[in-house]
Amino acid sequence: MLLPRLSPLLRSATATAQFQLASKCLAGRRWQRPYSVATEPTLPGLDSSKLTVTKTTTPKDILSSDELVFGRTFTDHMLSIEWTAADGWLAPRITPYQNLSLDPATCVFHYAFECFEGMKAYKDPNGKIRLFRPDKNMERMNKSTARIALPQFDGNALIDLISKFVKLDERFIPSTRGYSLYIRPTMIGTQRTLGVGPPGSALLYVIASPVGPYYPTGFKAISLQATDYAVRAWPGGVGDKKLGANYAPCIVPQMTAARKGFHQNLWLFGEEEYVTEVGTMNFFVAIKDKETGQKELITAPLDGTILEGVTRDSVLSLARERLIPEGWKVSERKCTMKEIASASEEGRLLEVFGAGTAAVVSPVRNIGWRDRMIDCGLKEGEEAGELAARMKDWIEGIQYGDESHPWALTI
Repeated sequence: MLLPRLSPLLRSATATAQFQLASKCLAGRRWQRPYSVATEPTLPGLDSSKLTVTKTTTPKDILSSDELVFGRTFTDHMLSIEWTAADGWLAPRITPYQNLSLDPATCVFHYAFECFEGMKAYKDPNGKIRLFRPDKNMERMNKSTARIALPQFDGNALIDLISKFVKLDERFIPSTRGYSLYIRPTMIGTQRTLGVGPPGSALLYVIASPVGPYYPTGFKAISLQATDYAVRAWPGGVGDKKLGANYAPCIVPQMTAARKGFHQNLWLFGEEEYVTEVGTMNFFVAIKDKETGQKELITAPLDGTILEGVTRDSVLSLARERLIPEGWKVSERKCTMKEIASASEEGRLLEVFGAGTAAVVSPVRNIGWRDRMIDCGLKEGEEAGELAARMKDWIEGIQYGDESHPWALTI
């Protein structure tokens, strides 16, 4: 069983029957465009109206903001929804936060049937709760599940369920600017089998953690090691999906960079040494054109090797809306370390920053590359360039309610 009160449907289904049903449901469409729940009318979809809630009898203490360590403290409750190939999505449940109980042969342990999302809830000055672009997280999670033969779900239904879950644990959302409730939707394959095939059962669950700044130093510039001996993603792979299996192999290179005094890796790809991502964030660089002097904001294209970041999309959208009228050029194109190094040497490298849900915007001071230290344009004593600071202010203004914007969902 997965949780102490799982349905008898999941317990009684045999592994063989589940596998056969799952194969019929999944064959021939997992490598196509992610489908909508409407394509499988015979199986129940995710239904938020069937939610049941069991409140905790032992509420946790609330930690002060200065005691929070990113991802270490969790709220009182969790949301969980089971799926089987025979019965579709079962009734969702909010229960007290608790351990999962899984058979040692559960397929998630052996074949990495697991994907997740990262999103946040914020409080505006009036104490109302805001979610930032949750539709983008649902869209990306469905792409991830489709790639690893896990079931699709109705994104609007899950947003409704997450909203109810967050409201229940509202007291854990810090009111201090720069703090939020980090929300982690996760889906795992739960079939008990050592056979390799599409899982006949799955569990979608959501937990949440009150958090402060991702980096303990706060909004300060970091240093990167350009990494070419290890590759994060490659064409035709799954680097553009948010799978747990993408993250564990990155830890050893990150530890290697840390031993050399760097905060994170800058992942390079190919003989050309294209820049791709920085740590677990998307990478942005601002350069002046050598001939025209025009300022250009550059990030790598979505070519299958880059995670389709929600913050990345937000930076690009805001840049096109607010920077292009100022004369900027905004590009999704390949950029090499050589181009960045040349721009730095010639005084044309304006600034560099990473962008992601956890840190929002993370300015970069320098990049270690080929036994050289590339200066990324920050002045002495400066922790962020003008562009990174503006992006942070723009995005947080929407998240915390300073600005009315369609990206913010008030719940």
